[in-house]
Formats: sequence, structure tokens, C-alpha cells
Amino acid sequence: MDPCSFVRIVVRNLFLKFPSSTTTTIISSSFFCKIKFNGFPSQIVSLPLDDCSPSAAAAAACFTLTRPQFDNLFSNSSKSCCLKVEVFSSSRRGLFCSRKLLGSVSIPLDLKGNDNSMSRTTVIHNGCASINGSKTLLNLRVQADPDPRFVFQFEGQPECSPQIFQINDKIRQPVFTCKFALRNAADRDLKSRSISETTTKSKRRNWLRLNSLRNQDRKNRRKEQRKGWTITIHDLSGSPVAAASMVTPFVPSPGSDRVNKSNPGAWLILLPGDGTWKPWGRLEAWRESGDDRIGYRFELLPDPTMTSISEPVILHQSTISTKSGGKFAIDICSGASPASTPGSSCDFGSGYGSGSESGSWLQFLYNGFVMSSTVKGEGKRSAAVPRVEVGVRHVTCTEDAAGFVALAAALNLTVDTCRPFSKKLRKELTRRGNRDHIV
Repeated sequence: MDPCSFVRIVVRNLFLKFPSSTTTTIISSSFFCKIKFNGFPSQIVSLPLDDCSPSAAAAAACFTLTRPQFDNLFSNSSKSCCLKVEVFSSSRRGLFCSRKLLGSVSIPLDLKGNDNSMSRTTVIHNGCASINGSKTLLNLRVQADPDPRFVFQFEGQPECSPQIFQINDKIRQPVFTCKFALRNAADRDLKSRSISETTTKSKRRNWLRLNSLRNQDRKNRRKEQRKGWTITIHDLSGSPVAAASMVTPFVPSPGSDRVNKSNPGAWLILLPGDGTWKPWGRLEAWRESGDDRIGYRFELLPDPTMTSISEPVILHQSTISTKSGGKFAIDICSGASPASTPGSSCDFGSGYGSGSESGSWLQFLYNGFVMSSTVKGEGKRSAAVPRVEVGVRHVTCTEDAAGFVALAAALNLTVDTCRPFSKKLRKELTRRGNRDHIV
């Protein structure tokens, strides 16, 4: 598999330096900056006053460019472009919080004709820059880092068992097939028969009780449609290379028609190993209360052969719009948060694990860009098929890539599992509409 070329403009080593004559009032304020770059969503990050601060050493922001975007911005004929950093101070007086623009710094990004940026790191700026010509300085390092990725595109929605293509420029090559299945409902039918037999023997067949049982059975059936779903990813030879299995049903909370955070449904992401399936990650999801958003939490399940950690570690958590969908991204490069990211709420590096040991283990296995996937909205039945990007450094074999593809499929199906139970599922997701895929 050949990866696609991506470049990330990364801002690091960000901190403020005030002259020694600066008043104590200014020093006691807090500071942040808004980082802008050529039409990308602005990113906001806090500004430390000490170069020894942990936040100063970390990556503050990053902007990802595809090869066409890079060529368009930095071709010989294009105008010069800049990265602009606006610096603000904020202070709180009682219940009121005010902010003030101190000034800005513009860093020219001169990468015209520099094709090496697609294959190796290029330092664009490193050092201090004056804020609006004053003695207040902003220290920052701006660099262009190559970030090759594998790109996969579903041919249709996961529940339609589509083929999956790898995309490289204009080349589309089939690499996987995706099979959606529903577990057999024999246990449910047996339970229904048992209830019927019990009522017959006890001779309590008054129409009120019978009608109540029937209504309850309809409700149970509708609830149970959102359990036992599986997605299996196969390579071109037909061998299964990854799977996503619904291990916790998506059911409404008592007195509600929603899947709440207190009782989320869950998928288990599985990879093959030693002749059996091994759990790799766990995806939990729920409907946010009072909001048209779905909450996600993806936990990494430690491999006991690689680490002594036994508890799951949260790799990423986020929310996404139920109406418009958006993008789910695991990116452990930056501490910045986009000021405006339509359809998603991405928190780079959040939920990193509760302990230092788990955090260091995660940083060893996962760093930089890990993966992203588009996620459809409820009202977009056919417009948004999943598109998955996976960082090359996190793929050592076909199964690794397939695991991220299975996670993307589960993410998109979760939009349906978290629909209010007062709304019907699409026929492809029901036993009646998917008779060929009941196992």
C-alpha cells in the first residue's frame, strides 16, 4: 500500500517574554493567542511566560495540508502566505472577564519550490519575534513536517456491506470488503414463546394484560434491534483482518427514548492473533442530554505481552453533531483546540490516561496524527460515506490498517444506534431489511 503525501505546519516552543520593566499587573494576567493560517480554522492556545513550562515545550498548533493544497499555496506563481499569531491578555474582575489584544506577529512561510518539505522536516522560523514592534517578544518555532497517511474510502455505508478502496491521488484500488451482520434473534423468540406459554397455563388471558404484553414485546423488539451488530473487515483473499462487535446494547434510559451517558452502548474493536480474535479497543457512545450531539469515548485495551498496565486507557473522547456529522480524529500532536471546527469538537491529546505510566505507554505507541474518519449525520443517508486517514507510522501490517477501518465503520453506525427510540431505524439496519446478513 502506497501512502498519500501530507504536510503539517506545526507551531512549537510558544511563550511570551516581557521586558524587565513590565508592571506586576500585566505579569499577573493570563495570556492566550489565536493562530491563523490561510483559511484554516483558527486555533487558540494559552501562552506561558516561562520557557521551562511543559506547555511551552509541547506543540501548540498544527495545520494539515494535502499535496494539492501544498502545491496551490507554495507554487512558484502563488502569492506569499503567512502564519499570523494574535496575542491577547485576559483578566477577571468578579464575575466579569475581559480580554485585550496586545498585538500580533506574522511569520512568512517561504516554501516555494521546496518539495523537500514533503519528505523531511523544514524549519521555517525559530526564535523570538517582536509583537507590533514593541519590546514584548513572542518565542515560537514554526516547521513543516511530512506526515504521510493511508487513505481509505468506503464505496457505500457500512450497513450495506460495501467494498473499501485505498485512495492515492486519482488511483482507487480495492483493498478490503466490509460485511455487516445481525446476530440471530432465536433467544428473543424463545423468550417470547416462554411468556406466551406461561400466560396460557395460568389462564390469565384477559385482553388488557395480553395487550400490555404485546405492547411491551413491540418495545423490546424495537430496543433489541440495536444490539448484536457486527462489522467484519476482510482482505481481498476473503480472510477476516479486523472486526467491530457491539458488546453492550444501545438501549434507552428508563423514562427516556435516548441512550444516555450513564448507560452508554459499546463496540469492541478486534484484531486477529494466535488463531483467535484479540480485543484492541473499546468504543463507547451516547446521546448528549439536551443537545443534538453524540458523545464518543475510545479506550485502548492494553496488550499484556507489551505492558504491565491492565486497565483500559482513554485514547480519545469527543462529541459530534447528530445533524451534520463531522470528523472524528485521534491526534496526539497538539494541545491546541480549533476555535471553529464545523460538525465536530476535537480535543487534541485529551483523555490521555489517568497515570504517568499509562501516559508514557500511550506516547510510546501513539504519537502525532493517528487516524481520522468522516462521520455521517442522521439526515444524510447517502451523501457522506466514510473516508478514513491513518498515519503511516501506526501501520505495520494489513491488520493495523483494518482495525482503524473497523473503528470508522463502528463510528458511523453509532449515529444510528444513538437515534431517539421514537424514530425508526432505516431498513438496512433491521432484520427485515437485512435477511441475508443474519448470523
